[in-house]
Amino acid sequence: MAITLYDLCGRDERLRFSPYCWRVRMALAHKGLGYETIAWRFQEKDALAFADYDKVPVLTDGDTVVTDSFEIMRYLDRAYPEAPVLGEGVSFQRVQFFKYFVERSVTPALFRIVAMDLLAAIHPDDRAYFRETREARFGASLETVHNPEQGRQQLKQALAPVRTQLQESLFLDGEAPSGADYLLFGSMMWAYTVSTEQLVEESDPVSAWFARMLEVHDGVAEKAITIRDL
Repeated sequence: MAITLYDLCGRDERLRFSPYCWRVRMALAHKGLGYETIAWRFQEKDALAFADYDKVPVLTDGDTVVTDSFEIMRYLDRAYPEAPVLGEGVSFQRVQFFKYFVERSVTPALFRIVAMDLLAAIHPDDRAYFRETREARFGASLETVHNPEQGRQQLKQALAPVRTQLQESLFLDGEAPSGADYLLFGSMMWAYTVSTEQLVEESDPVSAWFARMLEVHDGVAEKAITIRDL
């Protein structure tokens, strides 16, 4: 069966920056699964009508359609149980907790660092939509939300437990990356892809971890097009 991933793109179709799509891309690489991507933009809702969903990622695997990045990762574990990403039972509960931590503590800090860079990276036809929806979500203009120095301080504080863990192991999941690593990396890669802003200090263990994550799975992330290449 052919696997297809509907993947958010920016002003250049090669620029793929969604944190949730990056979770899935890393999970697919972890399992050694081949797949094709279909570039998708924010307002192309009709293209996802078959999935009864209005955002990406959407994954199709033959006749199976799966939406939501975390549910896609769960599906991949069930359909392709070799090299599990999330696990089951207690392991799953722990990685689900980490998912909530990333989404509610790390991602908002990153958004504050790169908000205006993200707007510039989006296709011009999508910028008004992006501004309207995100300003409604934050209750403030993007210019007000965008505060890189404050965002870095917020991120540094949020990543304190991650930093401690990475002082003891190469990856969050041990000697090799897995689900927790991909959840955090998705958000970090999102910011790295659209902005040249420094996210963490070079001496931070998180910086070394991110460099390692770029290289894993034959450098699938390192080879990705970023704003630096455009």
